[in-house]
Amino acid sequence: MPASSSDEQHTHPRRRRLPLVAALTAAAVVVGGGAVAYGEARKTVTLDVDGTVETVSTLAGSVAGVLASQGVEVDERDLVAPGADAPLNDGDEVVVRYGRELNVEIDGKQTDAWVTALDAQEALDTLDARGGDVRIVASRSGDRAALPIRIDAEGPVAVVVGDKSTVVPAGGTEVDAVLDAAKVEIDGDDRVSVLDAEDAGLRGADAPEVALQVERVTTKKVTRKLAVPHETRTRTSDNRFEDLAAKVAREGRAGVRTVVHQVTRVDGKVESRKKLSDDVTRKPVTEVLVKGTKERPEPTAPASYSGSTRSIGRQLAAARGWTGSQWTCLESLWTKESGWNHLAKNPSSGAYGIPQSLPGSKMASVGSDWATNPATQIKWGLGYIADRYGTPCGAWGHSQSVGWY
Repeated sequence: MPASSSDEQHTHPRRRRLPLVAALTAAAVVVGGGAVAYGEARKTVTLDVDGTVETVSTLAGSVAGVLASQGVEVDERDLVAPGADAPLNDGDEVVVRYGRELNVEIDGKQTDAWVTALDAQEALDTLDARGGDVRIVASRSGDRAALPIRIDAEGPVAVVVGDKSTVVPAGGTEVDAVLDAAKVEIDGDDRVSVLDAEDAGLRGADAPEVALQVERVTTKKVTRKLAVPHETRTRTSDNRFEDLAAKVAREGRAGVRTVVHQVTRVDGKVESRKKLSDDVTRKPVTEVLVKGTKERPEPTAPASYSGSTRSIGRQLAAARGWTGSQWTCLESLWTKESGWNHLAKNPSSGAYGIPQSLPGSKMASVGSDWATNPATQIKWGLGYIADRYGTPCGAWGHSQSVGWY
């Protein structure tokens, strides 16, 4: 700000920016062409320093002289019109606009730009000339936002949050003051920027020229768990008959892959998704199957069987090599199921015969006389046990554990 001097000076209310910024730029051309003698006569000039206007009485003969006498320091980024080397005449107007570095976003990409505008509205007019979607991004510190420039030196400001807007009558100089006037609170993640009101979707004769936009930003970790399929491996065994289906020796289990993303949403819409980790948090367990290679011997039992159903069962079991403890398990199993009665029928489930086949017609795969021939039922039952449990003792153990086999 200009310092006071011993010369007489008058302060006027702040004036609106000059109509044409281009005129200032043109007026800033340095006067050249040899030495210029400046008069010592007292002059009265108007000094406009960043919108603060004073009438100054001075003996300075150049623009640089009056600036020095008023304590106004400028550098190469500031705008002085006329130029600092220009002679000073009575009635002249000297304009100083300080350069300010702004963080701007043009077509979604952030960069830095120096401007010599009075406020953000004028800066946007200048930046818009470059083309593209332009906004000025406020700096953040915790729950506060700030700009190195006023939002609008004179006009109202629209505060836009999502699809709602509030007009603050006085533009003011502080972002926080405008937000407070609109009763809008922000947190550390929210984005605050200034843009042309039309770009914010505000149109009409009563719409302000500039808008302060608040974008609600949330960032959180999102975890997904995905299944990792297990492998299946088959090994052979010469202790298992080759005509039996492969037996599960170890059940497989799928693994778990945990993927964590950091998801950023702006006003509820996903803006970015960054993968933080992708790890197998539980390894899959390979399923192991056992396939038999043992050749089944030809049955030594006669083609026709006689005697009790238990006797027939003992003969057919022995043909499979199931004697001793295996016969004991088989006898216990089918005693429990049917009492070795080939006509036994479960009235509730419909299971039928010595092995209690459900339905009984399954036994037709061995013989059409399945309903009346104990041998047919026993052959089917022994095949079922071998295919599902491997041995009679395996089937008997399961029956004892859960009540069925």
